[in-house]
Amino acid sequence: MRVTVEVEATVLTEVMALTGEKRKSPALAKAIVEFVRRQRAREFGRLIREGAFDYPASPSPDPGNPVPPLR
Repeated sequence: MRVTVEVEATVLTEVMALTGEKRKSPALAKAIVEFVRRQRAREFGRLIREGAFDYPASPSPDPGNPVPPLR
């Protein structure tokens, strides 16, 4: 997708140096993809810290399940 943005020349030069790209568009595209990746990683880390992926501390036995839980 084509987008028109205004970026200061010094910032754009720094983005190009940091990404290793010689052209402006690929440098900005790479920087945007990296920004999104880091935001997703930050969100994932927050969910881990909040215990979103933890198993319950003590599983409640299911009376309809004849197989006992693993210990």
